[in-house]
Amino acid sequence: MLCYKNAVLQDSVAVLDRAFHYGDGCFSTAKVVNGQVQLWLRHMQRLEQACQKMQLQCNLSLIAESLAHANFLNGTLKIVISRGEGQRGYAFPQHDADVWVFFYPSAEMNANSMWSLVGQVELLALRLGLCMPTLVGIKSLNRLEQVMLKQEAEQKGLAEALVADVNGTIVEGISSNCFLWVNNRWITPNLGYNGVHGIMRAEILARMQQLEIACFEENLTIMQLTQIDALFFCNALHPMQIATHLNGRALQLEPAQALFQQLKLNQIDALWHSQ
Repeated sequence: MLCYKNAVLQDSVAVLDRAFHYGDGCFSTAKVVNGQVQLWLRHMQRLEQACQKMQLQCNLSLIAESLAHANFLNGTLKIVISRGEGQRGYAFPQHDADVWVFFYPSAEMNANSMWSLVGQVELLALRLGLCMPTLVGIKSLNRLEQVMLKQEAEQKGLAEALVADVNGTIVEGISSNCFLWVNNRWITPNLGYNGVHGIMRAEILARMQQLEIACFEENLTIMQLTQIDALFFCNALHPMQIATHLNGRALQLEPAQALFQQLKLNQIDALWHSQ
């Protein structure tokens, strides 16, 4: 692993960094294939929006500067914006936020040539809370909910799972967004009160709109689980992970597989246009 802070190589984090004390910051995780950061513009746009909402003043050009320093062809890139070191207490420090870039090299990176299967999926017992409106959708550094959800999933032997909120509304996966095939139409949960506004979710919705494939952003409750005929998860590292079973019930694979081909999800670039 390599780590840069404001484009300078680092091997430690300051004990007064607010990312450590309060989770005060945001992040984005990207896939790098053959030296190209996939969906780069979407990642940058999400970071800019998060910084604006969180009032994080920083120089995002330091990300590109860090990338230029590293000889990095394949693997995972994690960009962290921390409000930086500060005094004791919640008040903002009076300086720019720090831009951290973490590189996790891989000898070979799958270039999304095909969808993948996640097998058995269940609805987890733990529930998400509702979020402060200003912070809805932001991928903040406070991921304690996902940590606890992942622990429940691992105890049940699940690679992924559906997660609902305290109102019984299906929201997302543990580390992914989800798309549901219900009554022969695609639905993705409306993330108006919680959940992460994922990069790959945005890309899939944009491609569906461009190709005039209907997808409805709606709320589905846990009482409607039996209406789900097909299900897939997506995130920046995995464009489509298809569930084979939901709570022990076999799901259809073809709707998601066909959508993968229609959207050309084997072609994930910084910019994408239909042919």
